Amino acid sequence: MRKIYALLCLATAGYGQQNINFETGGQGANYTWNVFENDSNPALEFVDNPNPSGINISPTVAKFTTLITGMPYAGTETQHGNMGTFTLDADHATIKIMVYKSVISDVGIKLVQPGNGAQPEIKVSNTVINQWEELSFNFSAQVGTTFDQIVVFPDFSGSPRTYGCVTYFDNITFGMAEAQPQPLTAAPTPVLPQAQVISMFSDAYQDVPVDTWRTAWSDAVLQDLAIDGNPTKRYTNLNFVGIETIASQIDATQMDYFNVDVWSPDFTIFKIKLVDFGPNAIYDGGGDDSEHEITFNNPQQGSWITYSIPLTDFANLQHRDHISQLIFVGGNKTVYVDNVYFSRAELQAADPQTPEFSMYPNPVKDQLHILNPSGIDQIRICNIHGQLLYQSDTPAGDVEINTQFLTAGTYFITVNSGGKTAVKKFIKQ
Repeated sequence: MRKIYALLCLATAGYGQQNINFETGGQGANYTWNVFENDSNPALEFVDNPNPSGINISPTVAKFTTLITGMPYAGTETQHGNMGTFTLDADHATIKIMVYKSVISDVGIKLVQPGNGAQPEIKVSNTVINQWEELSFNFSAQVGTTFDQIVVFPDFSGSPRTYGCVTYFDNITFGMAEAQPQPLTAAPTPVLPQAQVISMFSDAYQDVPVDTWRTAWSDAVLQDLAIDGNPTKRYTNLNFVGIETIASQIDATQMDYFNVDVWSPDFTIFKIKLVDFGPNAIYDGGGDDSEHEITFNNPQQGSWITYSIPLTDFANLQHRDHISQLIFVGGNKTVYVDNVYFSRAELQAADPQTPEFSMYPNPVKDQLHILNPSGIDQIRICNIHGQLLYQSDTPAGDVEINTQFLTAGTYFITVNSGGKTAVKKFIKQ
C-alpha cells in the first residue's frame, strides 16, 4: 500500500519521493540500504507483511534482524543520494514510520547531510508488541537543513545489548509537524542583586563564560530563541544534555542555591546534575571528581517552574570550587530553559549612595512599615530564592504592607527612590 501523508509534490526539494515503502517499485525497495554495527551485518530484507491488517495492509515490508552481538545502536541507512537532496521545511518536519516489534524499546531516526553532518537521532518507543504501530518523530528543530540520507535504528537498546530481535518497518513519510504548545510569556525575572549571583544564562545578570550549552556527547537538539522578547534555550528530544564550563570553572563555594527556570509541554521527569572536577581541575584526574543528580518526578507541565535547590542537597558533590559540567535530563521531551544561576542568600553591604529607609517591626507579624523621607517609588519583596512575591509602584513616603500572605521565614525588601535602590532583610513570624 502506498501511504500518502500530507505530501507535497515538490520535486526540487525531493518531497515527492519521500514516501518510503517496500512494494515492488517502491522508493524503499529501490534504495540501497546499508546495515551497520550489527556484528556480521545481515542485510535488510523485504518480506511478506507478518500481519497485513489494521493500520498496515501492505503486502511487503522491511525486516531488520538485530543480533544479540550487535551494538545497542545497530541500524540501517540509505545510501547517500538515493533520496536526492531535500531541505526540511515546516510542512515536512514530522517523520512517521510504522513498526511491528516483539519488544518495547526505542526506535531512532536520524537525517544526514550530504557531507555526513547530522544532528543526534530522535528516539521514540513503541507502546505495543506484535502489532503495527505508527510512531511520530518531530524534526521541527532541524527545519532549514538540507539532507540526502535517512538512518533507522529499529531497536535502540540499552548498553550493553542483552538480546536479539526482529523488527519490521514500513511507510516512512514526511508530513506537517504537529503543533506543540510553547510558553507565551517569558520566565520570571530574578530580582536578587548581581553581587549575590553567579549567572550562567540570564539577561537579568552578567553571565560567566560557558563553553557550550550542548556538548558533542549530548542526546538533544538545542535552539536559541526568544519568548516574549526574552532569550531562552529550547531543548527538543531532550534525553540528556551536557553544559560545560571547563575553560572557566565555576567557584560556587560562597553560593547557597542552584537556580533554573524550566517550562515543558510534555515532560514527566526532570533531572539536574552538577559535576565538579575536584582540586586538580581535571576530569577523572586523580579520582577527585564528584557529582550529584537530583530528580523531580511529575513536574507541572505548561507553566514556568522555578527550581531553587540548596547546594547542600547535592550531597555527593564533595567540592564546589571547580564546577565544570551541568547536565539536564528530560525524558526525551521538549524543555525550555532560562535563568540558570547560582545564588547566595546573604545580603551584601549597602552602597552609601543608596537610599536610606527605615522598616519596622522586624521581625514582623502582620503590618510592616517602610519609611523614606525622600519618597518611595517602588517596593518589591522576594524570598531568599529571588522569587518576586509582592510589588507596589505607588509613590509614597510611608508605606504599610499587610504581610499575612507570607509564610514564616526570611525575605528581602527592595526600595527604589529617585533612581537608586536599597535592599534590606526582614523576618516574617
